[in-house]
Amino acid sequence: AVEVGSTSEALEAAKAGADIVLLDNFTPQGALSAAAEVKAAHPQVTVEVSGGINMEVLPHFLGSHIDVISMGCLTHGATSLDFALRL
Repeated sequence: AVEVGSTSEALEAAKAGADIVLLDNFTPQGALSAAAEVKAAHPQVTVEVSGGINMEVLPHFLGSHIDVISMGCLTHGATSLDFALRL
């Protein structure tokens, strides 16, 4: 797996044999475009996006060329619950 910050880096990583290309901190349009280019040249590569994705912007990242979407807000934003079991 290789984390990349641009389309050219993504294509280079896929060409070099990366199984997973992680598009980090891309805009929705940039991620969709980069994913399409990677899949066109290397259809076997898994394309993942992450970085700043939350429930509000998630729909903008959905596309047929993106295989995985990582959302840190699922763990970073989780609230705790204080409880006890008394027997």
